[in-house]
Amino acid sequence: MSDSFAGFPPEGLDFLRDLADNNNKPWFEANRRGFDERLLGPGRLFVVAMGMALSEFAPGIHAEPRVSGSIFRIHRDTRFSRDKRPYKSHFDMWFWQGNRHSRDCPGYFLRLEPDRLKVGAGRYRFDKEPLQAFRAAVADDRRGAALEGALAQVRAAGGEVGGEHYKRVPRGFAPDHPRADLLRYRALHAWIDGPLPPEAHSADFVEYCAERCRKLSPLQRWILDLYDW
Repeated sequence: MSDSFAGFPPEGLDFLRDLADNNNKPWFEANRRGFDERLLGPGRLFVVAMGMALSEFAPGIHAEPRVSGSIFRIHRDTRFSRDKRPYKSHFDMWFWQGNRHSRDCPGYFLRLEPDRLKVGAGRYRFDKEPLQAFRAAVADDRRGAALEGALAQVRAAGGEVGGEHYKRVPRGFAPDHPRADLLRYRALHAWIDGPLPPEAHSADFVEYCAERCRKLSPLQRWILDLYDW
């Protein structure tokens, strides 16, 4: 195999499609070579190339080409889920900024599906101290206005914004605060979702994804400045 990323082969996406129809351990083990060679191998090369591309506008980005580093496990955690299917039918990658555990930092996220691609940025959940810092920043006139500006930039670039949130404004903040909607969030991220592009099968996929991350970077930078990650 080449030591540089040349795209995800169509057979890799076919593997995910077949896995969705045969989501069981015997089928996966019998076809594991397809996963290792057509998804995991190219995925490791992609992580290295993507890390270099992201470093141009995301200093200190972490890109670790290994499972449980920048590559999520294909196995699902079924312990607390009614859905007991053992495998994911998508391929997830994560690039983070900060010195805490990778999953506790803000970062850039990619989800590769057989027919779709999702690129995201931000945090999918704030724990206690970052949540307190987030609320204080949203309530602050200067930093709250900066967040509104960042979100406007992301939306103007075609991104969507969301995150887990409460039904009510948290205690200690006026229910009619001008940024009441933002105060209700307990996490905040943005994403661009669309059909899988032809570039996915070539080296151009790195720049394609990096450009979408760049469009989401105003929110990522705001969250990065929020807390000592």
